Amino acid sequence: MSDVPTELRERIRSDPFCELLEIEFVDVDVGAAEAELTVTEELLNFHGTLHGGAIYSLADAVFAAASNSHGDAAVGLESNISYLDAVGVGETIVATAEETHLTDGTGEYEVEVTTASGDRVATFRGRVYRP
Repeated sequence: MSDVPTELRERIRSDPFCELLEIEFVDVDVGAAEAELTVTEELLNFHGTLHGGAIYSLADAVFAAASNSHGDAAVGLESNISYLDAVGVGETIVATAEETHLTDGTGEYEVEVTTASGDRVATFRGRVYRP
């Protein structure tokens, strides 16, 4: 069982932007989170593949969930993403965030975005400030 308070878990899962994109949180734990997104026509770019902004948004969502899971506010300082493979309509991608460094003032997180079968789509890394 997770140590993340139920109220915080529900706030994370009901994020309006995530609901708009239909990002679904699978798990939120202290320092970690997982969410998934199924690719629809509305999320495609002009190449007919999943828009990089949708991939980034999924990675950023689990980054935010993992970094705020301690119960204190955490705000993004910086992030970067490397896109590794294209994804088409009907595929589901999964983002998994892991806390890699934590201090009283900052935190660092790595996010792996994969297809449901485990093929890597993107790698995201972010740092937060913890006031």
